[in-house]
Amino acid sequence: MKKNKIFFTLLGSVALLVFQSCLDYDIPTDDFDQTEIKVDDTIYHGAADSIDYMKSISEEGLDAAIQALNTSFRQARGGIYAMRGGKEGQMPGAHSYQRQFSLGPDNYAQFSVVPHSDFMYGELRHIYAVSPDFNPGPFSCYEISKNVFVPLLNRPEIDSIPEMKAIFLLLFNYASQEIADLYGPFPYVDFKANKQSSPFTYNDLRTIYVNIKANVDTVLKCLHYFDQKPEWYKSKVKGQMSQHLSDLSMMKATNVETWIRFANSFKLRMAMHIVKVDNPMAKEWAEEAVRDGVIESTDDEIGLRPMYLGMTHPLLEITNTWGDSRLSASFESLLKSLNHPYADYVFEKNGNAFVNKTTGEATPANTRIIGMREGVTPGTGQASGSNPYAGCSKLSAQVFAGYAPPLYLMKMSEVDFLRAEGRLYGWDMGGSESFFYNRGLDNAYLEDRDMKMASTYVTRLDEYKNLETPVAYTYVDPQGIVNNEPSVTQIGVKWNDGDTREIKLEKIITQKYIAAYPYSYEPWVDMRRTGYPKVFPVINPGNGDGSLSEGDLIRRMPFPNTDDASIRDIQATGLKALGGADLQATRLWWDVDQPNF
Repeated sequence: MKKNKIFFTLLGSVALLVFQSCLDYDIPTDDFDQTEIKVDDTIYHGAADSIDYMKSISEEGLDAAIQALNTSFRQARGGIYAMRGGKEGQMPGAHSYQRQFSLGPDNYAQFSVVPHSDFMYGELRHIYAVSPDFNPGPFSCYEISKNVFVPLLNRPEIDSIPEMKAIFLLLFNYASQEIADLYGPFPYVDFKANKQSSPFTYNDLRTIYVNIKANVDTVLKCLHYFDQKPEWYKSKVKGQMSQHLSDLSMMKATNVETWIRFANSFKLRMAMHIVKVDNPMAKEWAEEAVRDGVIESTDDEIGLRPMYLGMTHPLLEITNTWGDSRLSASFESLLKSLNHPYADYVFEKNGNAFVNKTTGEATPANTRIIGMREGVTPGTGQASGSNPYAGCSKLSAQVFAGYAPPLYLMKMSEVDFLRAEGRLYGWDMGGSESFFYNRGLDNAYLEDRDMKMASTYVTRLDEYKNLETPVAYTYVDPQGIVNNEPSVTQIGVKWNDGDTREIKLEKIITQKYIAAYPYSYEPWVDMRRTGYPKVFPVINPGNGDGSLSEGDLIRRMPFPNTDDASIRDIQATGLKALGGADLQATRLWWDVDQPNF
């Protein structure tokens, strides 16, 4: 039976081989081998959910716990990095980020398209193809986080620092919810309990969501109690937060209020996911979160900020150096229809000339931003001479290097759009739909907040917010391979209290989608649960696993595990938990096929 081993080198640098595209990954298995990360010969089980936040501890006892956990805390930083494209304990890099986002979810959310089929470690002949080389990518990154967070959460020493346990339990659950929304059921309960080997029991999504929400409530109780601790205790624990969590929240890592707001914002996100399948429970979770306090300031946003970490957003290398990702035609059409500032400065115009294969008409280089239709047959190679798709629009190096977009876990604009949506259902979100919608727009820029004043988005914001109706726009394929396609965006930007609830929802989700760019997981969830934003239908959906019809979105990624033990577990409990076949068209628990209202 295959076992994955995670090696972390956090005290020194590791020389990484540089390839023209993504590195290979181990295929995920259900085996949970912590051989390389345990700090003694004992493997602890079953204590992750329990946080005795009122526990009294002496200063000597706290010091002993900090000393015992020093290595585990440093290793946990690698788990944080892995949530956004890190590998081997390193900060997010292009190889891992590509496997996690660019070869799958970024395409399903229709932010981008992979322009060529050939890779050093696999092949992707269609964006809906279930590539055994690339389909496991997001789960492989999750395993890195799981394999450092879970042993830490189950160690008895962590119970002496309950606030640190609470935050790492929150991060583990955040990563688990993300992966559940991609693939569906997985052995969440067994993983969290540090179970080491098959058989594993797959949990259905409702069980996963309810367990996560219960953990979040425990986290919140713990963090709220922190103020009652002695000053010497608070000082030392804040020192650990500063040392081991500052990468995620920078100057506010020691502010427990920031972590409370993150936890509540995460709860609010989960609430909105389940609005169709269990509206009463969604309402309860959402109103609890808002009452207790969600993110209200960009200072409380949670994410990795390249300009402070000394790194560049990995997508820049993937797109501009390797040529492995290009703008989607759907995103091009949406941005142009709304006259969005991103269309003028985030993406470069076409890098080479195109010739229409039918009419012979030429499109000179540097003419306009040009996206690829999702589902066209990609070319071979990364050079425009052999593969014209390589000349489609890539990212602006000035924006992604100079403006340092953060890799968010939770962005203030998302929280405001969630609150605006909640008001559509009549929930108490602490304000009006229009207030949260417009404040969401105010903070929807992708630049690091310390660079926002230099951005085109901010300087054109008032003009953008007042767009009443969409601009007439037609996507034109410069090669003439697919038909020209009029924009499917029929809404403006300006908020109108007289609009129907459906139009309001489309406006909210459309702006939330753009604000999330380039993070694709949450936008793909919204597309599946609401149908927004409207995008072009994927060409040739039958090139997936055969379960999708014309006009269908992928509803989930197939199970990533291919080893014998995992297949037995999937057959025993996974398919029942999924409630359908292991196919792209199978809807997840919260993905209910019914009207939004």
